[in-house]
Amino acid sequence: MKKVVALADMNSFYSSCHIAENPALEGKKVIVAGNSEKRIGIVLAASYPAKASGVKTGMNLWEAKALCPNAIFFEPHFSLYLDYSCRIMKIMKDFTDLVEPFSIDEAFIQLSGITGLFGTPPEIARKLQNRIRQEIGVCCSIGIGPNKLIAKMAAELKKPNGISYLETIEDYRRVFYPKPVRRLFGIGPRYQKHLRYFNIHTIGELASFPVEILKQRWGKNGELMWLYAQGLDSSPVAPDSLKSAKSIGKQRTMPRDLLGFEKIKLVINELSQMVCRRARQQGYVGKVVFLTLRDSELSFFGHSTSLASHSDLPDEVSRAACTLLEINWQEARPVRLVGLALSKLVKKEFEQGDLFGYKEKQIQIVKTCDLIKNRFGEASIFYGASLKEDSLHGKR
Repeated sequence: MKKVVALADMNSFYSSCHIAENPALEGKKVIVAGNSEKRIGIVLAASYPAKASGVKTGMNLWEAKALCPNAIFFEPHFSLYLDYSCRIMKIMKDFTDLVEPFSIDEAFIQLSGITGLFGTPPEIARKLQNRIRQEIGVCCSIGIGPNKLIAKMAAELKKPNGISYLETIEDYRRVFYPKPVRRLFGIGPRYQKHLRYFNIHTIGELASFPVEILKQRWGKNGELMWLYAQGLDSSPVAPDSLKSAKSIGKQRTMPRDLLGFEKIKLVINELSQMVCRRARQQGYVGKVVFLTLRDSELSFFGHSTSLASHSDLPDEVSRAACTLLEINWQEARPVRLVGLALSKLVKKEFEQGDLFGYKEKQIQIVKTCDLIKNRFGEASIFYGASLKEDSLHGKR
């Protein structure tokens, strides 16, 4: 049986949820953004009338207000978005159990096997689209293809409320090979910039580039982007993909820019306490530490490193993240956002000691802190350094 996969992508999801709650907002400029006074005034979503006026996701709130002074603004309401997402997934599962959530507003659905019940792939997509619109009040674009990658790429072709069917890999290549390499799933601005050095500007040029050179430069990621450029993806639609934790992370936008390693390390240490506590609560230990930083110009940095062994100890995680900071960040460069994640998680089955007993002391410290927090709350105990002005607990 020929594999057919669809990707349903909700259009301007956050703003669409608010419009669905109040249908009188239909056709108006609706913008979801953070609080500018807390330095998190970034546009998260905008309705299509607002987008037509130039508003874009990631734009500063003051820019959006300048473009649309009469728009209706909402602060994010994530419990509302999660409720809508769960209702949408329920509708998709009325067609088949082979539904894989990809994000809060996207999900893959395997169509091969249900065409005899509901019609051709485009007919199924239209039925799904209509039900979501009628029952939830949200529009979606649907991409259909022979694998998840092509379905994801196809969903971007017609927005809002469009359906795009690329039946074969040859269809994908005909449509996407001439397009800029930035349009390929997984290619961000940094990859795009580096690929220019190889004179790669289109997806087709990446697909025909020697894979060994890409592997030498980026390892497995280089090979993966080469396969994606050709439209090749063997990953299955996995309904249980989100049932096991892939990573545990926290990030914070600071009320003012952090300047200097000492201040940044203080926040890294606090985030490591939070991340490792969540890992212990869920019974996981992690092997890879990922540090995310964003500067005052909203440019992102992300880098990872592996620990010597799986761990849930904040001291080890923080030390690894601080090393990444020192190696990859200029101390004079201000930081607005700090993020920390622990990945390559496995279930914790035993405690790994060390020769001199240092690790055992750390284990006892975190166990004691966990007992206190479990009884008296998360803010009941923390390091004295967290009382400093630029910490997450300190004065703002």
